Amino acid sequence: MRKILFGVIITLIILFSFKYCNDKREDKIVLKQSSALIQKQINNVGKLVVTEGHFSEVFNYNNSKEIFGDYFTSEKKALVVVNASVSIQYDLSKIEFEVDEGNKTLHILSIPEEEIKISPDLEYYDIQSDFLNPFEAKDYNDIKTIVNQSLTKKIEASELKSNAKNRLLSELSQFYILTNSFGWTLSYKKEPIQSQEAFSNLKL
Repeated sequence: MRKILFGVIITLIILFSFKYCNDKREDKIVLKQSSALIQKQINNVGKLVVTEGHFSEVFNYNNSKEIFGDYFTSEKKALVVVNASVSIQYDLSKIEFEVDEGNKTLHILSIPEEEIKISPDLEYYDIQSDFLNPFEAKDYNDIKTIVNQSLTKKIEASELKSNAKNRLLSELSQFYILTNSFGWTLSYKKEPIQSQEAFSNLKL
C-alpha cells in the first residue's frame, strides 16, 4: 500500500513539474512572439505626412548697382507672385526605442524632429533691367532664398506645426493600443504612459 501511495505521489510530482516547465516554456514563446511583433510594427512605420498648407504672396524685388561711384545707379526689379505648398512630416522609422522583455515594457527613447518641405511656385512679372545691370542666375537664386525665408517665418507664426504635433501624437497613441493589447507597458523617456489621452500632454 505504501509503495502504491509513494508511486502515486512521485507520478503527481513528475506531472506537475512537467506541466510547470511546459507552461513556462509557452510563456517564453508568447513573450518572444509579442516582442518580435512590437518591434516589427515600429520598424514598419515610415514617413508620416501629418500636415499640409498653402501660402500665397507677392514680392517686389529691387536691386540697384552703383556705376562709376555715386554718379550713376542702374536698377533692376521684378514683381514675383508666389504660390507655395508646405508639408510637415515625421520620419517615424527613425524612432529610437528599447524593448524590455523582462518587464514587458516598450520604451520610446526619442522621436525625430519634424521635416518641413516647402515647394514654391514662382511667377515673374514686369522684369526690368538694363545692359549695365542685367538679370542673372544669382538674382533668381536670391529671390528663392528671400521667398523661403519669408515662408519659414509664416510657418512659424501659423498653426501648422502645432497641428502637426497633435496629429503625430494621435498616430503614436496606436503604440499604446498595441502594447496594451499584449499586456505590456509603454513609456516615453522612461515615463509610463497610462492611457491614450496621456499622449496629448507629451512634450516632444
